[in-house]
Amino acid sequence: MNQRTRIKICGLTREADVDAAVEAGADAVGFVFYDKSPRFVMLARAAELARRLPPLVMPVGLFVNADDAEVDAACAAIPQLLLQFHGDETAAQCERAARPFLRAARVVPGFDLLDFATRFAHAQAILLDAHVDGYGGGGKVFDWSLIQSAVPLPVVLSGGLHAGNVIHGIHTLRPWAVDVSSGVESAKGIKDADAIRRFCDAVREADARAHASLA
Repeated sequence: MNQRTRIKICGLTREADVDAAVEAGADAVGFVFYDKSPRFVMLARAAELARRLPPLVMPVGLFVNADDAEVDAACAAIPQLLLQFHGDETAAQCERAARPFLRAARVVPGFDLLDFATRFAHAQAILLDAHVDGYGGGGKVFDWSLIQSAVPLPVVLSGGLHAGNVIHGIHTLRPWAVDVSSGVESAKGIKDADAIRRFCDAVREADARAHASLA
């Protein structure tokens, strides 16, 4: 069991949302560089927001089938950026920038998580998300029972999480981290500080329950 489930708040577009995520205790914040997303943020804006982050809070850049120049520009503008690939990228494409990265997997019946993790063995973690039209961000929960096998990489649970279901998700899958976006919003791309706080509190409650059960 992890000592603590890490928390990523994704799809930030405003200073107030970055500050709310930090204040609530998030470990990482995500900036979406996919221009078809309602949470898309220009690189210069993301770099501006990332400069608000205190030490040890990680900025994450979400890419969908981006070209090499786009990824390189983001790495240059935000030096500490962790890359997150959400499209159809191959392992070689994910590794090309020689930077730590997360690889998103869209979970459907028959999905072989062990095979996927083997193909992306150099990822920092595998992010499990629902399969929706487009590339993520649909706020949909996938069937957690589809994940039956242990994998040699850390797992990040994503897809339709909110304060009301994240405890169950943590107890079911025991992920290394959880990733929330629409579940802490008042509108697409607009985060709600109270919802962020409730989500982070729920994650800590899940960990406290798990630790108590082992005592």
